[in-house]
Amino acid sequence: MTDFGFTLSRSSTLDLQRVDEERFEQLCKLEKGASVCIGCGSCSATCPAGALSGMSLRKILLAVQRGQEVRTMLQCCMLCGKCTMVCPRGINTRNLILSICSIYD
Repeated sequence: MTDFGFTLSRSSTLDLQRVDEERFEQLCKLEKGASVCIGCGSCSATCPAGALSGMSLRKILLAVQRGQEVRTMLQCCMLCGKCTMVCPRGINTRNLILSICSIYD
């Protein structure tokens, strides 16, 4: 077999027919801010844990919407509240993170 200098990786396409939205619906009932988030990334830009670990509330919310596991990402959050201060929608992100933790217990 010839090596062309690249490899093919598995497709990251989502099968939206198989996405489990139950947890995201639970989250929206607990914390209305989950459905208000516009995914602007302001929270991720100011996150001190994000600079070191790649933790991103935007990625976490997207993973919850897709029915994926988020516990490992949540473990990096220090609940410092910087994300709450910069959110243009005024979402209580600390409460949102705690609500996400509660639906995964």
